[in-house]
Amino acid sequence: MLKRPVSPLDVPNSVPVFPLSGALLLPFSHRPLNIFEPRYVEMVDAALRGDRLVGLIQPEDTSLESPPGRAPLQKIGCLGRLTHFEENGEGRYFIILEGITRFMLKSELTVMTPFRQCVIDTTPFASDFVRDHGEEEVDRERFVKMMRDYAEFANIELNWDEIERTGTADLVNFCCMVSPYGAAEKQVLLEAPSLLDRAETLIAMTEYEMHRGGAGGGAPLN
Repeated sequence: MLKRPVSPLDVPNSVPVFPLSGALLLPFSHRPLNIFEPRYVEMVDAALRGDRLVGLIQPEDTSLESPPGRAPLQKIGCLGRLTHFEENGEGRYFIILEGITRFMLKSELTVMTPFRQCVIDTTPFASDFVRDHGEEEVDRERFVKMMRDYAEFANIELNWDEIERTGTADLVNFCCMVSPYGAAEKQVLLEAPSLLDRAETLIAMTEYEMHRGGAGGGAPLN
C-alpha cells in the first residue's frame, strides 16, 4: 500500500479534485463520503489505481452540492488520502478520506477525464503534516468548556472518556468538521492560519449560536 505523504515533497503537482459544498476536511481527520455520480466514481477508480490522493474543495457558488462543468472553486482546499472503500452496488462507492494537508489551488488542467484535475501547492501548509502542531497554544480547558456548554445547549451526549484521550489538535479539527455551520463558515475554519485561530473561531461561532438561540436549543454537532 502506498504510504501517507509526510511532507510537501511527497505530494504530486496535480491531483483530481472533488468540488463539494459544505464538506470540510482537515489534516488527520476522516471524512466519509458516498460516491454515486459517474464522474466521481471514475475519480475514485483512478485514485485507487494511483496514489489514492484526492483534493476536497468547495465551489465558490454553494447553491449546488457539486456543480457541473468548470464552476469556479475556492482557492484553498484539503488533500485527502483514500484509506477505505466499499462498493455499494453497481456504480457506487462508500469511501473514507483521511486529511493530509491543506493546499492552494494554482490552476486547473485541461483533461479528458470526466472529473476535474488541478495543480496544487502544499508548501504554505507544511505544518499540517505534523499532527500536534500548535497544540500548546490552544486553551484546551476553554475549548472543552465550550463543548460542554454546547452539548447542554443542543441536548446531545458526548463520550467524555474518549474526548479526554483525544489530542488537542485532533479534537479541535474533529469538532470543526462535525460542526453544524454552513459552507462559508466551514471555509473560514479551513483557512484559519493556525490551530489556535481555528479553535478560537469555532468557539466564537458556537458562542454566537448559543446566544442567538437562547433557551430554544440548537442543531446537534453532526
